[in-house]
Amino acid sequence: MQIPRLVIAGSRSGVGKTTITLGIMAALSQRNLKVAPYKVGPDFIDPGLHSLVTGTASRNLDLWLLEEETVLYLLQKNSELQDISIIEGVMGLYDGRGTKSEASTAHLAKVVDAPVVLVVDGSGVAASIAAQVLGYKLYDPELRLAGVIVNRVSGEAHYQLLKTVIERDVNLPCFGYLKKTDQIHLQSRHLGLIPGIEVRGLAGQTKQLVELVEETIDLDALVALADSAEEMKSTLNSRSAVNQMNSMVRIGLARDEAFHFYYQDNLDLLREMGAELVEFSPLVDGKLPEELDGLYIGGGFPEIFASQLMNNHGMRSALAEAIGEGVPTYAECGGMMYLTRGIENLEGERFEMVGVIPAVSLMTEKLQRFGYVEVEFAQNIFDLKGVKIPAHEFHYSRLVTDEACELNYTYQVKRKDRSWDCGIGLDNLLAGYPHLHFYSNLRIAEALLARCRKYQDLKKR
Repeated sequence: MQIPRLVIAGSRSGVGKTTITLGIMAALSQRNLKVAPYKVGPDFIDPGLHSLVTGTASRNLDLWLLEEETVLYLLQKNSELQDISIIEGVMGLYDGRGTKSEASTAHLAKVVDAPVVLVVDGSGVAASIAAQVLGYKLYDPELRLAGVIVNRVSGEAHYQLLKTVIERDVNLPCFGYLKKTDQIHLQSRHLGLIPGIEVRGLAGQTKQLVELVEETIDLDALVALADSAEEMKSTLNSRSAVNQMNSMVRIGLARDEAFHFYYQDNLDLLREMGAELVEFSPLVDGKLPEELDGLYIGGGFPEIFASQLMNNHGMRSALAEAIGEGVPTYAECGGMMYLTRGIENLEGERFEMVGVIPAVSLMTEKLQRFGYVEVEFAQNIFDLKGVKIPAHEFHYSRLVTDEACELNYTYQVKRKDRSWDCGIGLDNLLAGYPHLHFYSNLRIAEALLARCRKYQDLKKR
């Protein structure tokens, strides 16, 4: 199966690989190429930016959350009708879990057999950059490191100097550069870059970025490099089909500026299994969509929009009523925070939320959890007791309760030699901080939809 593909990696975090990746994706899209965008790792924000500049949903390829065969299947499934697949790396090229680069960009590139273009920072350096690039080339001889893009150079003369030493001393081609500029700036906050859905003037910045990329990066050479990727053995026909339900269920999907952290493959899988996903906005809609059989409230930034969420009394009441009446509900991280009694910010201000979880979400200055974990269902919520699934956590909040209230924890979460309780379970509600990729264990999606179908049947009686 021929899939033109390449990986854009960084020598380290903060080197500018996201900016360069977005510029390349946008420029190729404007050349009328159908770009399939991907992100290595569990991140939600970069894929959102990919989707905005290409018009195609970006997907995560994560070798901690997913088996190698599953990664290959999802890449082929979502690239089959596209002209080129561009995979943005995570952190530095070899940074992964532990000391063996597990689940790193390099690991992913070898699994999908894609050439790698390394983005390096050219500011304040001359011939020494060749030693840096040579180290990346020699560190793993099995990796197909195919070329370099230099970011933050002072100008053409500086780039020509860097290009000369890299091509002469490392024997790798340079595909171009970007100059230092204040015109393009992706702002950040506590969870990383600000999502594209919130960025004003993103279209204008993208236009400027495309102009810069067209001027100083050899896009034709990058397309030729992607075309040179070896043919892949197809996994599409060998993979067993997902279990489809006999009847369609309607699931309300919370989606707006406050809630948009979803793995696209999760949504695709639910639809393939027989779910109709009906989007609604907790920020602006006064009521839920009609005739729902379930609810899915993903992560995001409810703390940033806490005042607006609190003041939407109609939606808060509608959700509390629906969950109280038994509508099966799955919520992750920010979605769980929204379902608590309130969110308290760092200044001590409390904003009332839906209130079905008897706790308050307390924002903290320090990161509470960050990294890959394993979740085991300790309670039989949604008939999942004993099921295990890898997951990812990243949050600056914790749940607090008063002494008179105890939470019914559903998950046993493990990381290396530590473990803790998480996940709130009610009869029809499953909520927790960990983000789950449903392709990690199809039992999760199957159990959720089975519960939705059971609720649908009860409504008909």
